Amino acid sequence: MRHALSTRLWHWVNAAAVVVLFMSGLTISNAHRRLYWGNYGFAPEEAWLQVMRFPGWTTLPMFRYDLAEARGWHNTAAWVFALGLLAYWIVILVNGHFRRDVAAGPRAYAPAAIWGTIKGYLTGANRREEKADYNPLQRIAYAFVLGVFLPGMVLTGLAISPGIEPAAPWLVEAFGGRQSARSFHFLFAFALLGFVIVHVAMVFVAGPIRTLSGMTIPSFRKERSNG
Repeated sequence: MRHALSTRLWHWVNAAAVVVLFMSGLTISNAHRRLYWGNYGFAPEEAWLQVMRFPGWTTLPMFRYDLAEARGWHNTAAWVFALGLLAYWIVILVNGHFRRDVAAGPRAYAPAAIWGTIKGYLTGANRREEKADYNPLQRIAYAFVLGVFLPGMVLTGLAISPGIEPAAPWLVEAFGGRQSARSFHFLFAFALLGFVIVHVAMVFVAGPIRTLSGMTIPSFRKERSNG
């Protein structure tokens, strides 16, 4: 499957930004490993979740604890992530990629369509066929990622930013308080990690050379370009 230049650029820039955001976010999480609901929280009995301490090889900076440096990485990557997402949404709405290839209509949620896609993966039919568009499961997954997880990361990140809260208190209230926004930020991050793990696994199921070529090389064979 060949993708348009805008999709290929955004995919790889966003992938790098997400890696930096996630690893630096684990360092920030290690600074206070409890999550709360509402506006305030500090004591263990107020937490709804005690988060594990993430090992040094998963954090940024790696193998050493430097909260200030982690926040610097996190804030820098957040700008790349947020502006890239905004630009990508504008492009896919203008060129019709979202409406044509990503938007999941009612038929995508039909049990028969979902089961047919799962059966195609189990039998290998999806790997043998060169698809011109996304299957129902891909449409549903991408719709949630583009419409919920990624914007959710940006909005909750803004809501827990000390500089944004005085200017837009409504954003904090929309998530039920600053600590609730922090909890949602954590949940969105790990929902996105789950998507990335499945996404990479499906690349290997579908054929890594063909799939990566379609996301890298513009002239890879396909009926039409997506994105």
